[in-house]
Amino acid sequence: MTLPTQTIIYEKHGPVAHVRLNRPHVHNAFNTAMRDDIYQALEASRDDSDVRAILLSATGKNFCAGADLTEFGTAPSIADARDARWNRDLWGLFLALEKPILAAIHGHCIGSGLEMALLCDLQIASSDASFSMPEARLGLIPAAGGTQTLPRILGPSKALHLLLAGRPISAREALNHGLVTRLIPPTRLQQDALDLANHLTSLNPHTVKTLKQSLNLGCDLPLPQALQLESRLALKLAHHPRSPTTSPP
Repeated sequence: MTLPTQTIIYEKHGPVAHVRLNRPHVHNAFNTAMRDDIYQALEASRDDSDVRAILLSATGKNFCAGADLTEFGTAPSIADARDARWNRDLWGLFLALEKPILAAIHGHCIGSGLEMALLCDLQIASSDASFSMPEARLGLIPAAGGTQTLPRILGPSKALHLLLAGRPISAREALNHGLVTRLIPPTRLQQDALDLANHLTSLNPHTVKTLKQSLNLGCDLPLPQALQLESRLALKLAHHPRSPTTSPP
């Protein structure tokens, strides 16, 4: 299955839906057309019963150069340009997906590119990748979740340092900070990412859905309430067939 889009490539590899950012001539800068195309691809993946995992990657030399600044230049104001990108809640759709979504990052991952990756469930990166959040240097704050996802991973102090400094950090630093969970040689990134996505499809979808619910809802609750949530979800899951026994790649 393919989708007729201008800014991404959407393909199915068995039970894996592969979404690739595809504006390599501008380093996959994120614009409103890309927002709409990714939204359409995620909706298609969500509604396709054959899809059990989603892989997000990119063509060209870089994962994503952040927001397309040419849209800022054609809008009456930066605020108007940002309002246009918020007209469709792509970020909410990322969070609402019950199927696991994996980001495979290479090259530069900047601004909204990093924010998009952090809204995925798993993040892996090539060993030559770099990451940055330069919005503060432009007199802006992140507008695609960065002020909320980063402190949940790094803690408030380290997140604020990354946001205020704006400097690129290496893949190794990103791994040490917990922004990604695995570094892979550049020549192996796509295949290893597809192998991991295929492993995710081997898990019972009810188990994956329940794990995501428990983590996403429980992390914002006081511990006693979070434990009660976990117990309720575990009991509910017990009524479904157990997931197959697998070993991670």
